Amino acid sequence: MDNIISEMTISRLFNLDETIASGIFDGVTYPWEVLPKIKDYIIELGNTLPTEEYDHPSENIWIAKSASVAPTAYINGPCIIGRNAEVRHCAFIRGNAIVGEGAVVGNSTELKNVILFNKVQVPHYNYVGDSILGFKSHMGAGSITSNVKSDKTLVEVKCNGNVIPTGLKKMGAVLGDNVEVGCGSILNPGTVIGCDTNIYPLSSVRGYVAAGSIYKKQGEVVTKEPR
Repeated sequence: MDNIISEMTISRLFNLDETIASGIFDGVTYPWEVLPKIKDYIIELGNTLPTEEYDHPSENIWIAKSASVAPTAYINGPCIIGRNAEVRHCAFIRGNAIVGEGAVVGNSTELKNVILFNKVQVPHYNYVGDSILGFKSHMGAGSITSNVKSDKTLVEVKCNGNVIPTGLKKMGAVLGDNVEVGCGSILNPGTVIGCDTNIYPLSSVRGYVAAGSIYKKQGEVVTKEPR
């Protein structure tokens, strides 16, 4: 079990050079531990951003001058939109969101209490709540995170019959770097996906999925062949 837990640590899931929010992970072991800290961290970090690079259009909202934001997008603070990011038509950022450099937040996508590392793509009809998406991770059209259990109990991360308590009522998913989530998939509360893993379209994913895997369906996960 110790080896499996190590696979879900921050150092194994993320390249912290690929986020403006690297400081929030200082002294933390598991990524879900930072979810309650995102709001305050954004406000602290935002007030240090250079005014020559970031606009500050309203309270607790910072948008890089090089970012592209559609006039129909709605952005509620606290929020930081990074350099060269793209926020498209009718995107809805509810607050407590860090959108990384070169990231894409697409048509009718909703974000709430999230960290998107650089070059993340959530481009079509996605809901991402109480979640962290690593560098270059991509969620296909209509794929969503489910962040609250139906019985409203605290979220647990399940792995090979073991249960790891998070202490959180709301936790969506943690995607390591370079994860691909197929269209129409649901990432259930407490999902953690290791780096370089692909999730088949229309999947319902729970618990931990190992790095370098192909998730075909529950109980059918294969290791990628070396290229």
